[in-house]
Amino acid sequence: MTEINNLEKVIMGEKPDRCQICGKRLTYKGAGRYVCDNCQTEVLDDFGKIKEYLDSHGPTPAVTIAKATGVDRDTINYYLRKGRVEITEGSKYYLNCERCGCSIRYGRYCPDCVREADRRGYSLRDEMGERPRRLR
Repeated sequence: MTEINNLEKVIMGEKPDRCQICGKRLTYKGAGRYVCDNCQTEVLDDFGKIKEYLDSHGPTPAVTIAKATGVDRDTINYYLRKGRVEITEGSKYYLNCERCGCSIRYGRYCPDCVREADRRGYSLRDEMGERPRRLR
């Protein structure tokens, strides 16, 4: 958990705010995309680079995305764990639930572990992932 929190602080601190072309302010347009208020230059943060790559190339292993975009694998895994991107059905590779180790497509915990935590009075719903259909 601490590792994710530290990475989150780094990622949140790396959002672009000034245009590299003219130095004016950037406005966030969503999905990791920023546009300069002055010259309309578009800038992508790490999430935007990942999303653009996946939109163009379809499902791709994290190592390939990292090589193609320059975004490190820890950052890609952060977005997977947060549910901002997900592994497609039928992939050869999945994340593992941090509690029981079963395969999940995104998030930190599988639905069964989240339900168990709920029964014990802990809420992990924000970190729940989804199991691949073929493994259910």
